[in-house]
Amino acid sequence: MEKSLGGAEFAPQTTYLNTASSGLIPARSVTAMRAAVEDAAAGKPQEGFEAVEASRATYARLAGVPVTRVAAGASVAVYAGLIATSLPSGAEVLVADGDFSSLVNPFVVRRDLTVRSAPLEDLADAVRPSTALVAVSAAQSADGRIADLEAVRTAARAHGARTLVDASQAAGWLPLTAADFDYTVAVAFKWLMCPRGVTFLTVPEDLGGLTPVFAGWVAGEEPWDSCYGPVGQLAQSARRFDESPSPFSYVAARHSLELVEELGPETIHAHDAALADRFRTGLAGLGLGLGHEPVPAPGSPIVAVPGLGHAAERLAEAGVYVSARAGNLRAAFHLYNTSADVDRLLDVLSGVRP
Repeated sequence: MEKSLGGAEFAPQTTYLNTASSGLIPARSVTAMRAAVEDAAAGKPQEGFEAVEASRATYARLAGVPVTRVAAGASVAVYAGLIATSLPSGAEVLVADGDFSSLVNPFVVRRDLTVRSAPLEDLADAVRPSTALVAVSAAQSADGRIADLEAVRTAARAHGARTLVDASQAAGWLPLTAADFDYTVAVAFKWLMCPRGVTFLTVPEDLGGLTPVFAGWVAGEEPWDSCYGPVGQLAQSARRFDESPSPFSYVAARHSLELVEELGPETIHAHDAALADRFRTGLAGLGLGLGHEPVPAPGSPIVAVPGLGHAAERLAEAGVYVSARAGNLRAAFHLYNTSADVDRLLDVLSGVRP
């Protein structure tokens, strides 16, 4: 039997092809989290903050930036909101049509900002001198399309605009150098296979002109000396943008991130993309007359088939888990999947009609 890239770390009891919604958690992470919860129940000391620092360090290496440029939190929307508060009244923010709401909405609710959108493929050409910030997902949630980040970065720099990249649907499989952009943000419960409650923000060396509007004691240079009254000195690093962490989630996260680092995003990408290509090829060969083709997203492990979203329920009944997004059937292939999973998906789909 073909082994998955993740090996013994995973033993799913279903055909799980829904990482774009939530990733499976490795056995090593589950073991560590369970032990931490049991220790808490027994009144034993906790390692939560050590786990936050270990997770931050591993993510920094994956993102290709110094650890001093990484903040640890829990939500993309919170960090997008932090960046939104830094913009002057009247500033223009450029986003991609239909991008994920957690990235877009924090700018929209600031009524004194101008939020403009353009098709993903035309985003770089849509940057203009009045643009203050370009915010875009590295890979689109609804259909897996990968942004031309190099073109966006070049256009933004030419017009003096900052860049914010949401890597939530890319971190873990798409090699990405966060230093190429002003800000990046990513939840870790998808392709990085951490529990919910883990999110990372990267900022420039000069901290990007951000005001730490939600800074609490964990944002202090000496957190345990910052528990009462105003924080005497904020951290000199991106840690000033930390949210109070979910310790159990980070206890597991450190081990999940270590697994990604051990395997390497390049290796994971090659594995995931090959499975996605197998699905695209198999779907074309079903000969069902469905009249639906996958959204072109070369290199992406996310495959979206318009008009087949209704099939997600039928697939779930057969123990095959995908998702329905924007009318699409969305399958997502990751390191714990094999070609047998792809074939099982195609087999069940062969009985689906429009």
